[in-house]
Amino acid sequence: MSKRSKVATESQSEKSTSTKRKKKITVESNKSVEKEAGFFSLLTDFDIHLFREGRHYKLYEKLGSHVVTHDGQVGTFFAVWAPNAKHVSVIGNFNHWDRTSTPLSSRWDSSGIWEAFIPNVGHGEVYKYAIETTQGDILEKGDPFARYWEQPPKTASIIWDARYHWKDKAWLDKRRNEAGQPKPYAVYEVHLGSWRKKDHENRSLSYLELADELVAYVKDMGYTHVEFMPVMEYPFYGSWGYQITGYFAPTSRFGSPEDFMAMIDAFHAEGIGVILDWVPSHFPGDAHGLYQFDGTHLYEHADDRQGFHPDWKSYIFNYGRSEVCSFLISNAIFWLDTFHIDGLRVDAVASILYLDYSREEGEWIPNKYGGNENLEAIHFLREMNTQVYGHFPDAITIAEESTSWPMVSKPTYIGGLGFGQKWMMGWMHDTLEYFKKDPVHRKYHQNEITFSIIYAFTENFMLPLSHDEVVHGKGSLLSRMPGDEWQKFANLRLMYGLMYAHPGTKLLFMGGEIAQSAEWDFNNGLDWSLLQYDLHKGVQTFVKDFNVLYKNTPALYDYAFEAKGFQWVDYADEQNSVIVFLRKGVDETLVVICNFTPQAINDYRVGVPFSGTWVEIMNSDHNKYQGSGVTNDGPLQTDSTAFHGRDHSIQLRMPPLGVTMFRFEGA
Repeated sequence: MSKRSKVATESQSEKSTSTKRKKKITVESNKSVEKEAGFFSLLTDFDIHLFREGRHYKLYEKLGSHVVTHDGQVGTFFAVWAPNAKHVSVIGNFNHWDRTSTPLSSRWDSSGIWEAFIPNVGHGEVYKYAIETTQGDILEKGDPFARYWEQPPKTASIIWDARYHWKDKAWLDKRRNEAGQPKPYAVYEVHLGSWRKKDHENRSLSYLELADELVAYVKDMGYTHVEFMPVMEYPFYGSWGYQITGYFAPTSRFGSPEDFMAMIDAFHAEGIGVILDWVPSHFPGDAHGLYQFDGTHLYEHADDRQGFHPDWKSYIFNYGRSEVCSFLISNAIFWLDTFHIDGLRVDAVASILYLDYSREEGEWIPNKYGGNENLEAIHFLREMNTQVYGHFPDAITIAEESTSWPMVSKPTYIGGLGFGQKWMMGWMHDTLEYFKKDPVHRKYHQNEITFSIIYAFTENFMLPLSHDEVVHGKGSLLSRMPGDEWQKFANLRLMYGLMYAHPGTKLLFMGGEIAQSAEWDFNNGLDWSLLQYDLHKGVQTFVKDFNVLYKNTPALYDYAFEAKGFQWVDYADEQNSVIVFLRKGVDETLVVICNFTPQAINDYRVGVPFSGTWVEIMNSDHNKYQGSGVTNDGPLQTDSTAFHGRDHSIQLRMPPLGVTMFRFEGA
């Protein structure tokens, strides 16, 4: 194998001193493992016990590569799980990639872990494991626990002794103190590689550039959280990060782990939470990755009916293997612990839960009761959520789950899966189907826009308009709106307004807020030039204003997941294609009116629960959003005309293709 150089981001001075850096770790020799003088292990007997039981939740502290000082020597402790290997060694520049010079020792306890302390090998060195299989084949594998990797298409792991001084204590204290309290979630979903490109270079921004530009933008737009599509190291850029080989490392495409930490710190400094997409459902078959790691199906099932994903041509984790569960749950904890992440959005939960997901009859194996539920996966998800909330009760886990599986976001102690929230895929589908219809036909489909309330409080729902809705030929959200140019933009503002007013938390994929015209292309940045046009700028201003209103209006989030926070006023005005409902908080009541046709109504009467003054606080048809200006200026006073089954009512101007919202200001 050709000789490799150290990671390019390391300075010349760092290269000359990398093996001299010392990490203050107390390493105590485990007396039971000292088979020869000078040998030690970071792994104790108790570590091995927990690992085998599937209950080691900080395995990243013991497996992988760790720079330590032992007996006065600086070096690296390597440990890797390869139970079916015949021989394992470490290869790298330090030994000229010679697989015979630096062998690891197999532990005598049948754990399948190979380990060794190698002096004078340290921070910044690239390496792989050379694994000899029982058939005599030699596999060169990256480290499953590596903290840093070479930039793709290179595939070696990098010893990385991260040094970063966090400055987000105030944020973490606030997060801890507010745990369990109702809070708004206005989430901006981002693909880091294509949010913005450097002019004339078509280069993605680095983590440090994003720490300046993206953080400032998200703050200015008023979002409460940002959600990154997967940042864990992945070899194929076209997978958008969903085909992971380096579960414990932020991708090196955009900078170092410390750079990634600095970006997280910058978000926290501005009061913005960070959620990561996490993919415990499948992994790719790249030769340097997890697939057939020691020559056997170690992380995945051997039977393709259980271990191969037909949609993504990838491999499914064996959740029935305790060591695999330790790996995955440790990984979830790792991002919250090491990188101060505020939450995890768990990808493709349905594919984890169902043995027959995307499979025809005869292509899957039933569970022991004859059903299609993956019993081991259910146990894994419950344990993962239990441990995440046990270690970080102020964090959040969010399930992307597209079926009617019950109690996804209910506690495990009552039989739920234990997630904090669940994506409301039904709302997303029905809403987009409704909005693409010409308004003249919408009166025949009123149920499509009202049906979600029937089940809105069965889970803690997040309403997603995600990246999945603007790819694979679906077009942009704007392109799916009917009508002329003005109506398309009015429809888009109305749909966003409905999302913000509807019970549940909110998520919008990047580009949606500027009414991106074209479908998302991961190879190119968003078309920021659109903001020179008033209609696009109007949508951006509307989203920004609604984010601010949402954060400052408790009625929109106090009871986001409870029926007492919502009440229909009128869902049956099909002839006008209008719906009216209340949103209620602890000390606040709003009335929301949505008109899904381009016909304005000057004197529309709405029954209200209280007599007194109602003030319009949001109108998507306002001139500043490039609407037609059908607004309700000044307070509206109720009269004693009974309407909608209520003793009092107000008359208002109904904007065309618009949502308007009123707050009760008192008698």
